[in-house]
Formats: sequence, C-alpha cells, structure tokens
Amino acid sequence: MSIERMGSESEVRKSLFALGIELDGEGYHPGAWRRADHEPERLLGAQVLRARVAAAENAGFTFASFDDSITPSATAIGGRIDAVTRAGFVAAGTSTLGLVPVVAATYAEPFHISSQLSSLDYASRGRAGWLAADDPGSARTWGAAPRVGDDEVRRERVDSIEVARRLWDSWEDDAVVRDYAAGKFLNRDRLHHVDFIGETFSVKGPSIVPRPPQGQVVVFGYDTAGSGIDVALVSGATVAETLAAVRHAREAGVPRVLVDLTVALDIPGASASERLAELDADTVADHTARLHFSGSTGDLTALLTELSAHADGVRLHLAVIDEDLPALAHYVLPALLRAGIAHRPVPGSTLRANLRLPRPANRYAKELTR
Repeated sequence: MSIERMGSESEVRKSLFALGIELDGEGYHPGAWRRADHEPERLLGAQVLRARVAAAENAGFTFASFDDSITPSATAIGGRIDAVTRAGFVAAGTSTLGLVPVVAATYAEPFHISSQLSSLDYASRGRAGWLAADDPGSARTWGAAPRVGDDEVRRERVDSIEVARRLWDSWEDDAVVRDYAAGKFLNRDRLHHVDFIGETFSVKGPSIVPRPPQGQVVVFGYDTAGSGIDVALVSGATVAETLAAVRHAREAGVPRVLVDLTVALDIPGASASERLAELDADTVADHTARLHFSGSTGDLTALLTELSAHADGVRLHLAVIDEDLPALAHYVLPALLRAGIAHRPVPGSTLRANLRLPRPANRYAKELTR
C-alpha cells in the first residue's frame, strides 16, 4: 500500500500522530476467540482486561477504546461488560493511557451520560474520552419508540453531545471551595442551569458532578459536519476513500482526524493471510467498513508513517488481540517512536494534552461579574 504525499503540513501531522487501539472482545474478527490465549469464559474476567490494557499502555498507545452496545452482537461470540464500567475499572491501574468507552447517545439519558464520563475523568485523572455512537436497535430495551430515519438519530446524538458539554460547564472550575474553617464547601454562584430544550428531551441542570479535570471530556465520533466532536474517526474501503474522508473531516472543521484501520499481522509460525484463512473458514469478517491491512510489521510501519502525513493518528482494530498486540508492541510502535512519528504519553498528562487539544473555557464563567 502506498500513499502519495500531499500538502505542506506533513511534519505538523507527524508531531500530532496519536496511536489508538480498540480493546473490546477478542478482536475485530468474529472468530478471534478461537485463537485467544485464554478460555472463552475468561473474557469477562478482570485479569484479561487488566493485562491487555497494561500491554497497550506499556507499548506507548495514546488511548484505548472499548466498544459497546446494549444489544448482543449478530456475529461475535461472547458477552461484554458495560464500556464505562470497564474503563473505570482500569483507570486507577493506568497512568498514561486515554480511556475512551463507547456510550450510545440514542435513548440513553444525556444527564447520566455526562455524569458517568465526568466521574471517569476524575478516576483516570484527566484521561477520559467518549466515543458518541448510535444504537438505534436498542429502543425496545429502553422502552422507547424507535427513532425514524438517520436524520432523527443524528439529531438526538448531536443534542446529547451539546447538553453533555453544557453540563460539564455547569460547574465552574472554582465552584468547589473546601473552606473547612468557614464550613463552606461550594460557591453556589459558580453553578449554572443549562436550560437545554431539544427535540426529544430537555435538561435543566446543573450537573451533580463538578467540572471534569479536562474541562470537557474528549468527544470522539464518526459524523463530522456540525456534530460537535473533538476527534473524527474516519475510514474507507480503499486508501483513496480514506484520504477523501480525512479531507472531508478537516473541511468540516473537526479539530483532530484519526483513521480507523483493521490490522492482521504476520506472527511467528503463521502469516497474516494464513491466520485470516483459518479464521474465515468458520465466519468471514467484513472489512468493507474500514481500511484493511494484512501483512508484515515492517509494511504496517511504512503505512502508518505515510498516513502520518495526512491524519492526526490512527485507531487500530486487531484481528486477534492476543496475537497482534504483542507484534505491535515489539516491532511497530518502537519503530514509530524511534522515528519520532509518534510520542509516548507522559505520566500525568491528560488525553486532551496528548491529542494537542486545548482545555476549553467555561461557557458560563463570563456571565458573572468577578
């Protein structure tokens, strides 16, 4: 795979290049459980999750995402625990890895979503993200009427992101006082009603959780124009389609654009093609939604180096996490770090800082006379 370089911003892109990894399940391939390093029932155990998160952090990844849905997968075998719960569980045991759970904005109450994510940001000391997704098939689970059409689903998601941002700002940074001598712990003048009225819900506010350490949790998403996200995850069936998606997201004004990429690597004893053939013998994986790579670690390093001239980073979906993650950790990430393409997150830094996103000003602070 080769990509023609374009533009004069390639060096800037390299300095921003973030490395993300999806850690849900056993891998993107529905048959990945057949090649996992553990028995299937251990997938929901704490040890497997902790080990994978630790391996991703030690390798130098910028963030890990955790997919989720309230409805069962149509292809993958196994179950999952709520994504925010998983991210919160590993928060205290990590120090640099951003934690980005999927939380569907369809039907779920945005007040509760914002509170959960604020709490995750505190638990992780400023490393929380939110992949705002749609889960329109879950209407019956929530006891709600199904949304009609993509426009209605999108409207609810955009409204949910907006009200979450307002709720994060509903506490100013100095709202918590902690004046034990005076018995004063909260400055009520620094709390604000958000008074949001959308098409499907309204929220008065303020939040029940103080403003997150990052000011606002980093919002990831697939939609671009007018969606209110900080980071767009884009891809395409081909390199040309992927680069077009990157350009489209930049033109829409999204601050950061990352490429979603599925990966199957050559490992000792088996090539990527052999591994995929074995996995596909039972259930064939659908690669059409994302750019797909299969081959050697050296060729993947070259592809990521080329992508760094165009995008602000990648999120990797591995065929089999237990097999592909060690290959990434031993060969691909060290090469990118040595070349200065990527940078290992610094302990104590926030996810916003690692993505070169500024800490947002509080929208309500200017309303008061200081």
